[in-house]
Amino acid sequence: MKDATGELSMTAIAVVAIAAIGVVFTQLVWPTIKKNITRSAHCSEAYNCKAANATDPLVNCIYLDESNSTQTIQCPNQSV
Repeated sequence: MKDATGELSMTAIAVVAIAAIGVVFTQLVWPTIKKNITRSAHCSEAYNCKAANATDPLVNCIYLDESNSTQTIQCPNQSV
């Protein structure tokens, strides 16, 4: 009976640990990943990119969102 109780305790610890990792991922890691994916998608559709000078790491670009209105985004400068 002690062995069964120990296995149940280890199973409960494993379930709690997996749930904790899931919470950390969904609350801290996933929003950053999603933001980067969205920014990359918008930057690939961007046009009229302008930088203050050629060595700036970011340029201001324009893209069309889902409702076909123009939005501004900062994208990596491809010429650097």
